[in-house]
Amino acid sequence: MHDYYLILVVILGILAIIDLMVGVSNDAVNFLNSAIGSKVVSFKTLMIIASLGVAFGAMSSSGMMEVARKGIFNPEMFIFSEIMVIFLAVMITDILLLDIFNSYGLPTSTTVSIVFELLGAAVIISLIKISNIDDSVVDLAKYINTTKATQIILGIFLSVVVAFSIGALVQFISRLVLSFRFQNKSKWLGSFFGGIAITSIFYFIIIKGLKGSPFASTEFELIGNETLSNFLDNNLILIIIISSIFWIIISHLINTVLKFSIYTIVICAGTFALALAFAGNDLVNFIGVPIAGYQSFLAWVDSGLSADNYTMEILSEKVAAPTGILFGAGAIMIITLWTSSKAKSVIKTSIDLSNQEETVERFQPNFLSRFLVKTSTSIQDKINSVIPEKTQKFIANQYIKPKPNNLILKKDRPAFDEIRASVNLVVAAILISIATSYKLPLSTTYVTFMVAMGTSLADKAWGSDSAVYRVSGVINVIGGWLLTALIAFTASGIIATVLYFLGDIGLFILVALVILILTKNYFAHKIRRKKEIEEENLDLVESKSIKGVIFESSKNISNFTKRANKLILKTLDGIGTQDINILKDNINDVNKLKKDLERVGDDVFYFIKNLEDTTTEITSKFHMSVLEELENIADSISSLSSLTHKHINNNHRGLTFNQIRELKELEDELDEFFTRIVKTFKTKNYIEISEIFEVKEKLVSSLELKIKSQISRTRKNESNPRNTRLYFEILNKIKTIITHYVQILELYSNKYDDKIDPIL
Repeated sequence: MHDYYLILVVILGILAIIDLMVGVSNDAVNFLNSAIGSKVVSFKTLMIIASLGVAFGAMSSSGMMEVARKGIFNPEMFIFSEIMVIFLAVMITDILLLDIFNSYGLPTSTTVSIVFELLGAAVIISLIKISNIDDSVVDLAKYINTTKATQIILGIFLSVVVAFSIGALVQFISRLVLSFRFQNKSKWLGSFFGGIAITSIFYFIIIKGLKGSPFASTEFELIGNETLSNFLDNNLILIIIISSIFWIIISHLINTVLKFSIYTIVICAGTFALALAFAGNDLVNFIGVPIAGYQSFLAWVDSGLSADNYTMEILSEKVAAPTGILFGAGAIMIITLWTSSKAKSVIKTSIDLSNQEETVERFQPNFLSRFLVKTSTSIQDKINSVIPEKTQKFIANQYIKPKPNNLILKKDRPAFDEIRASVNLVVAAILISIATSYKLPLSTTYVTFMVAMGTSLADKAWGSDSAVYRVSGVINVIGGWLLTALIAFTASGIIATVLYFLGDIGLFILVALVILILTKNYFAHKIRRKKEIEEENLDLVESKSIKGVIFESSKNISNFTKRANKLILKTLDGIGTQDINILKDNINDVNKLKKDLERVGDDVFYFIKNLEDTTTEITSKFHMSVLEELENIADSISSLSSLTHKHINNNHRGLTFNQIRELKELEDELDEFFTRIVKTFKTKNYIEISEIFEVKEKLVSSLELKIKSQISRTRKNESNPRNTRLYFEILNKIKTIITHYVQILELYSNKYDDKIDPIL
């Protein structure tokens, strides 16, 4: 029997390693978001800082381990065999849940998931125990630590409102004081902000790091033989005052003597602090349950009792997590941090929703987002009506943004400035440190995300053109959080039931399911990432002159044509083989192309504003004409893809042998035409456009011959009405696409002048 439960402990250990990997991928957004968004340091430097924070945080994590042991249920009411079922159910559920969220690039809370998984599994096992002894459901309160569980759950969800509100308020005050032109403000003002910010982070590190570390209960001669914890408690106010004065002075010296931005220091320190918080607060979410399982196993073995007779009072005792395990867990977290591609997807979601500039909106507006935006706009109008005009002018002046540096491409610009990044980190650090002081396993994801959203609102990043999309995104993320709680509770309960009644058979099935789902999601994500890398994206055109626009947009023509060629050939292949999956997949790829093109089109306003006065009309007309032709081509490809998919999906008769043979010939002719265009625009050798016209003539002649051939076949009844119509539509759509390409070629041929140097 010992061997069986030893195997369960080993499985828990393996699950802990996997959980650490999927957990870090999700939670990396908590501490990387602000620094990545502000782009104050290189990504490599940022990762080193974050790694150090994770390492220190992992070593100070033992203080929060109690949640996994007795925070949700009363351990004395369960026997060893039941506890192992609960712990296994929790770990299996957690891995599956977090991996699904990571795959969709959505940030969720590892704290919420672990709390509700513990609750779900414990409730189910409790109900089974109650039914076995004919007790009432009312007796469930004996098994579940309802007081502590309610406190934890309320603390988690209350943090959503609190974090958003405080983040918005602090950012508003910071912006009123420092404005968007903070570099021009008094050095002392920046020093004061930096000093207070670093002091807050320092306080956070003390509360979160030192007090939670194994050294907290150690007596030191240097501080009068007091324990570190008592010394900090007794002298905290004095420490904060001295620290504030010290860091304000240091900040001023950094600003004036070293000529280095204090905001960069704040952001780096804040990133370290939140990485420390993540490891210190959230490490329990990944290894707390396995450690509790391991310690339970050791206690049971020592007891000499059977697994069905040994009650788990031992879990009520305070037991520090082994330092070696904490160190190992920290190492796994750091490795995952450097290697996880899924983490980047989750980070992108948060940054996109808080971007100061217009960006590709990932979420579509819904009824609730429209209602909230309209309501908040109405409330704002009423507030403005009672605010004095002078005050309104002062506020408006503080929110005047400096002109963007046009020498930096839009994609390379920061999503927000150093002030917002600093506020994000400082506010999140303070809120988490306060929660930690009350031993509440606050969701770092909820806090950091909602603070970022609150500061975005206060910074007017959610303008009239983006608010409904951004609010919709926040609603979707919060909805995902609520769904996390529901799914975690339900799934953990179901898995606990399977494990309880099916035993080792159920465990084998569930472990196999975990391996299958993780493997499937891994390869699906890998394929998706590879496709994204290989896919030729369309860039925003940011040149100032006509020739600069010709040069810069040529890359878009080349990339667009590569994708168009693939899509058309894929459509022809799909209709020839009658493969519905190819055609269905093709529709998705066409929609991606149209969205990418739409993003470039949405930037026309900023493109025109950036142009030289002397060439504005000519250049803007050229750019918009090219965009129009590309949009027409994309629409034709979309129509071609849809009609072929519809034909096969409705189970209509496929094309005849002669029709397929002619389309195969057409594929080679089209490939030559598109390859010439790609080469010409990639090399910017516009003299070759005349040669493309020659290829075009051959292609059009070939299309005309194929149309004549189909007319002849139709008269001889060699085809039916539906495939005849489909064939004609395919040829006509391709002919339309070629016509639009000719328009593009003529535009470039007419406007290009090799005697003029491009001004980019």
